[in-house]
Formats: sequence, C-alpha cells, structure tokens
Amino acid sequence: MPANRDDLFARFDELGIETTTVDHPAVFTVDESLAIHKHELLPGGHTKNLFLKDKKGSIFLVVALNDASLDLKSLHRMLGASGRFSFGKPELLFELLGVTPGSVTPFSLINDTEQTVNVVLEAKMMEHDLLNYHPLENTATVNIKRDDLLTFIRSCGHEPRIMALDGVSQ
Repeated sequence: MPANRDDLFARFDELGIETTTVDHPAVFTVDESLAIHKHELLPGGHTKNLFLKDKKGSIFLVVALNDASLDLKSLHRMLGASGRFSFGKPELLFELLGVTPGSVTPFSLINDTEQTVNVVLEAKMMEHDLLNYHPLENTATVNIKRDDLLTFIRSCGHEPRIMALDGVSQ
C-alpha cells in the first residue's frame, strides 16, 4: 500500500519540516492549478512534474516551474537517457510512485523505496525559497522551503540532479 497524505505529513514531522497546506478542488493540469492558486496566498514557485520513460525503460521525474519551457525532443540528450522520452503510463506511475495522473509530485518519492526513479529538478525552480507541490493527491497544495524539499528527497534515498532545463535545446 503506497504512502498517503497522512504518511507524508508524518515524514515531514519526523524530519522537522514545516509546511503550509491549502486544500482546494481537484486539479489535473497546470492551467487548472493556476486558476485555483491565483485566489490563494501561496508564495513561491508553482510547479509541474513530468513522469517520463526512455526507450530502455529508465524512469525520470522532472520537476520544473509551471511556466518552464521544456523541449521534450532534446531533453533525453540533456539527461543522458536512451532515446526520446515518452510519458510513463498511469499503471507504472502508480506502481513506482503510488500516485495517479494529476497528482505527480516530488513527494511521491516516498513510495519509490527501491530508488528506481531518476530525479531532476530545474535550476530556475530551485532559485525560489518556497515551492509548491501536491501532497500525493491533487486536492491540496503544500508550500515547502527549497532546502526542506532537498532534505525530504534525500530522506527517500534519492540524490536529485539540479539542472538548467528551461528553454534549453541541444
């Protein structure tokens, strides 16, 4: 059984991470999220999360600012992947990260106990002191400090790669 929102908040408590959470109607896209959050007072970077698979089956979670321009045709070369990326199927997403489409988040790494997923964080996103992600479900948003996000990811056994991705094509 994958970790749920309560399990996530318990992990934050164990790590001494303070967050702010805003509940809202379910959102499935960046555009829907923007419509919700323009009425909320959530400071910091708002984000998008891409669950990607390369031709040899390697899995990547790419996390970037919601308005980042990511060139999926060249991203695989930048990340050293085997061939172009495709979006991972919902079944694989649930198997590895324990979430459904629309709820992808770096917090879902709590469920990747075998460290199967390669984590890539966009450099511009990491310039923000505060960042916003779903807490394993798309009916809320958690505001977390950048350094606490890194602490959390590392507590899940992952060492994220921080890379300039926005608008870069090769």
